This record gives sequence, structure tokens and C-alpha cells, in this order.
Amino acid sequence: MSEGEESPVPLSGGGGGTGNGTGSGGGERQWYAPMDTAGGEEDSQPASPGSPAPATNIHTSNEYMELDEPEMLDEKKALLEEFERKRRARMIHVTTDDSEVKQQLRLLGEPICLFGEGPADRRNRLKELLSRLGEDALKKTAAGQQERETTEHDQQHPEETWYHEGPESLKEARMFLVNYSIARARARLKSEHLNYQVPEATRTAKRQEVQNRLRSFGLLGSQNADSRPISYCNFSPNGKFLATSSWSGLVKVWQVPQCVIEHTLRGHNCYVDSVVWHPSATISMEPSALNLVSSGRDGSVQLWSLSSDEPLAEFPVFESRVSRVGFHPSGRFLGACVHDNSWRLWDLELQEEVLFQEGHSKPVYCIAFQNDGSLAATGGMDSYGRVWDLRTGRCMMFLSGHQNPVLAIDWSPDGYHIVTGSEDNTARIWDVRQRRCTYTIPSHTGIVTGVRYDRTGGQYIVTCSYDGSVRLWCHGSFQAMRALEGHGQKVMGVDISPVDGTIATCSFDRTFKIWGPD
Repeated sequence: MSEGEESPVPLSGGGGGTGNGTGSGGGERQWYAPMDTAGGEEDSQPASPGSPAPATNIHTSNEYMELDEPEMLDEKKALLEEFERKRRARMIHVTTDDSEVKQQLRLLGEPICLFGEGPADRRNRLKELLSRLGEDALKKTAAGQQERETTEHDQQHPEETWYHEGPESLKEARMFLVNYSIARARARLKSEHLNYQVPEATRTAKRQEVQNRLRSFGLLGSQNADSRPISYCNFSPNGKFLATSSWSGLVKVWQVPQCVIEHTLRGHNCYVDSVVWHPSATISMEPSALNLVSSGRDGSVQLWSLSSDEPLAEFPVFESRVSRVGFHPSGRFLGACVHDNSWRLWDLELQEEVLFQEGHSKPVYCIAFQNDGSLAATGGMDSYGRVWDLRTGRCMMFLSGHQNPVLAIDWSPDGYHIVTGSEDNTARIWDVRQRRCTYTIPSHTGIVTGVRYDRTGGQYIVTCSYDGSVRLWCHGSFQAMRALEGHGQKVMGVDISPVDGTIATCSFDRTFKIWGPD
């Protein structure tokens, strides 16, 4: 060892040395600091015995070993995604019709056929596409395409009101309706003014008298009218006769309240859905003239006199069912509800159809004319009603509120109230002046098949239903006055006598009943 170097090992007590430490005679072991690689510090102190080794003797590093490289993780992730996609593809249900498969491929913007591809391969390719794009890809693509087509159509054909020229007979009919309705509206308004001049106490007493009369209503007579259910009933203008229609195809005329048969009219070969009297029948109309009109489920409409049991005439058969017919107050026009989503207006003097009116999205079921003759109200299977101005052909009010088809409709004698009955078991009151529903009557627990306003003053309403009951309601307060129960099955129709307020009902139990004050 050269001079000036420190020994890395302790010197024994027997040897002499020339190092930095001095030996002891007792042979005590000497400790020295490690030698620095750069030469070391000469003044460093020796470590004490038993002390831990300096940190410089321990290998430390900030490097870590990667378990998997990023490329391997991406491969595993892609592999898992491919397994998941194949699982989804197996779960997707695709049509087996090859033409539909091609149509769906075209909708997705893919070729409908590849070289050497068969129907099974094409179906598997569609599954693969849907597994990548999602099962709702077809719906989204179809919705987007439809939206684009709609936008293009709207741009090419902007919304506009269009008119077409009607026949000369329609112009003549509308001129007649204008002149007829103005005179009647003037008379109605004059009567309303006179009524409001009556003291309030007198009007209140009259209402109470009507309510007391309604509470006293009971059964006056009952008659087995046919071997099949009775579908409709209607009082004659003089109140002495009742016409009934039946599913047997017969129309019968009865004397009331005796319930004695007067005429049996044979002509229909199917269910007869309705029968109505001419406004002048039994008053000024001759028995040999037109007195009754009936409609059948096969689309037939037949005209009857009281002097023969054979039809006086017949309309050309409609292609769809005619559920209801109704006379205009003038007696010159007849409205027919056809199940081709339209209603028709016939001029009986000209013997031709003057109006083909569309507007409902489903079959039109019922129709009623305002007493003035200027307006008509229709109810349809689309759950809506419409009010039409016959003088212009426009729909002036939309009756929206029922949840199910509207099966019955009627006008109040005041000319601006309408009552409708629906399959949602309710009756609704509408105000044409306010253009809204003013009251909803939760009238029955079954389908409401008939509604009628009191013919004399409109002070009460009668409703009938499939729940087998007939109910009387006070107009204004809409308080239930009386429930008439006697039919064993569904009540199909109801009517009120225009003379004395007697009520007639017909039912599925093949009977009609007459109700009145005890």
C-alpha cells in the first residue's frame, strides 16, 4: 500500500501502522469510512460500531418494469370488443324475407348484393352491419329519410288554402240556406229577448217546476217491438207516433203512448241503424209523400211514405255503412253520415247530392242540424266533433275533448249549445259562442249511445247508455234529476217528444219504452 492511502480494513493490535488512527495496545478494532470514488473527503468521521450501513451502499432506482406494453393492451381490448360485437350479432333478429333484407341494406347505404353472395350470406352481412351501427340504425335512417322527404315536399309545396269550383246546384242550395236561416235566426233572437224581459223570479219558478216534473218521471208503457235488437227510435213532429228501426231490417211506426203498431215498412236486407221523420210529417205532409227516411248498414238509404209498406225511393247505395241520417229543418236537405270519413248533403227537391264533405280522419257517426238551419254538427269515430257552416262549407269549430269515438250529438233550441255523447262514458256541453267545452258530465258507467235536448226550451238533457240506464240532467247546473231504469240490456237510443216532453227509449232487449210524469 502506498504512502498516504487509508487501509479499508481494520489493523490488528500487533501490527504497527502509519494510518490516520493510532493503534491501541489492547488490540481494539479500528473502523474507517469507505473510500470515495472521487478521492473522498479526508476529514470524514468514521462510522460508529453497530450503526446501519450508509445509504450509499444500497441500490436505488426510479425505473419500473411494464407488465404489458400498450400495443398488447390495445389488441386485447379490440379482441374483447370483437367478441362482444359477435355476441350482439347473434342476438339480433333479422327478417328471413330476402327482399326485405335487400331493402334494409339499401336503406343503410350498402350494396344489396355482393359477388357470389346468397340470401343467407346477405342476411349475415345485415346482422354484422346492425351489430356495428346499433339495432335502431334502421329506424334512425328511416326517420331521417322521411324528415328529409317531408322538408323537400314542404319546400316544393308550401301550405296554402285551395278551392275548387262546385256545381251550380250547391250555389243554389247555399243561397237558399242563407235566406232560410236569417229569418229563423231573427225569430229566435226576438224570442230570446222576450224571455230575458221576464222577471228572474218567474224564470226561477219555471225552472223549479221543470225540475219537479223531471223527478216524477216513470214508466208509462213498454212494448216488444221486434225479434232483434231495436237500434233507433224517433218521435213524429206531432208527437203521436214513434218510428223504430231494428236489426231485423224492419222499420215500424207505433201509436204512442198506446204502443200499438201502425205501419211495418219492409225494404232493408240488413241491420237498420237509424230512422227519422220529415220535419213536416204528420203535420202538413200528405201520407203519400215523403215522411220517413231510414239508413242501413249496407250503405242503403230508403225514403218512405205512410201509405205503403214499400220504399218510395232509394238513394244510390253508398260504398260504406250509413250510420245516421238527419233532416235539415227546412225538410229540403238530408244529411247522411258515411263510414268513408265523410258526410253528404242531399237536395231532395233536385234529387242529387250537393255536398260531399270531408274533415274527419275516421268514419263520421252522427249528425245534427241547428234549428236556424245555418249550422250542422258532426261526431266521428276519431273522437272529435266538428261544427260546419252550411252557407260557406267551412268548419267553424273543432270539438276536442272526448277520449273515445263520439256516438251522439244534438243542438239546444237556443242555437249555441251542443251536447255530445261518447264511448268514454261522458257527455260534454259545448258553447259555440265561446268555442269551448263548458261542462263535462260523468253521466254513465258504460258507452253513451244517445243524447237529446228538451225540444221546447232546452231546460234539460236526456242521456242513455250501454249500462242500461237513462238519466235526466238539468241544463245549467247539470244536476242529475232522475235515473230511469227498466231495460234489461243496453239502451241503444233515446228521443224526446216535441209536444209534451215524453221520453222514448229503445234497447238491445228488443223493446221500446215510454217514460213520462206519473
